[in-house]
Amino acid sequence: MEHQRPKIVDVARLAGVSTATVSRVLSNPQVVSAETRRLVEEAIRQTGYRLNLAARNLRHRRTGGVVALVPNLSNPFFSQILAGIASVLAPAGYNLLVADTRAEGGESLLAYAEPSRADGLIVLDGSLPAEGLSRRVPVVLACEWIPGLAAPRVKIDNRQGAVMAIEHLIELGHKRIAHVAGPPGNVLSEARLAGTEQALAAHGLPAPRIFPGDFTLESGRRAGAEWLALPRAERPTAVFLASDAMACGFIGEVQHHGITVPHDVSVMGFDDIELVAHMTPPLSTIRQPREAIGRRAAQRLLDRIAGDDRADDTVLPVELVRRGSTGVVSETPV
Repeated sequence: MEHQRPKIVDVARLAGVSTATVSRVLSNPQVVSAETRRLVEEAIRQTGYRLNLAARNLRHRRTGGVVALVPNLSNPFFSQILAGIASVLAPAGYNLLVADTRAEGGESLLAYAEPSRADGLIVLDGSLPAEGLSRRVPVVLACEWIPGLAAPRVKIDNRQGAVMAIEHLIELGHKRIAHVAGPPGNVLSEARLAGTEQALAAHGLPAPRIFPGDFTLESGRRAGAEWLALPRAERPTAVFLASDAMACGFIGEVQHHGITVPHDVSVMGFDDIELVAHMTPPLSTIRQPREAIGRRAAQRLLDRIAGDDRADDTVLPVELVRRGSTGVVSETPV
């Protein structure tokens, strides 16, 4: 006799609930009591029932996929965010697709905002046009934000993170502090620069010397070369960089020329990517809760798909991480 595949009615019968309740446990478990979820999940285990995702998606006119739009997939900053997103989407029956906004552009990129391509978007690039994304699929913004786009935003307080970084350097006795900024016009760059200027002004210290950057290793290296080119007496004794990647490039460049960190210059980053705890010296930085950002963004997207139209802000806390790259100010200019 041919073995019949278990059906949802078999699960409902064994759990002692309706088929509608089984469906809710599978598609929207937060609305079901913990005891009912336990009964249904145990019945699923015993029967071996498997949800036919393709049939469900066809029935609800869904693709079963969510697209994350990332500005640079080679940047290790995004790895934990994407892991957090996937950890929420997978149990809800959604596949995570990732598109690099630097590799794709124009209409090919904005095509992801069509219902035939995705059930929703999580956008991590604040440079995309609002009008192209405000189409017919739910959108959530994470990390960066797009002015004029009415969508939930999951982010950190970038300005306050920069204030924390500068306060740390001032506590160590630094008065000449430089800042390596992110890309011009970027919302994160502007917020971190504003926090830097705010903290220095609050202590009556001069505005920071600004070195241009773009969040990459290479721009950090160039900033290191510019710092080295200054007369010794004019070199800032501490440098706060708007990303860890730039801080890594800066440290590599100055160390290559015999500069000791932090004795000759203190270096402060932003993000706390995995690499920086293992550098020599390990990098002081501002830690972003990257996995939590991804999880919260994914949950807000599921809420949007379920009909929650709020365009609210979720602001997660940052943390100052003190490591070996920052120290008390040296009395002797290098």
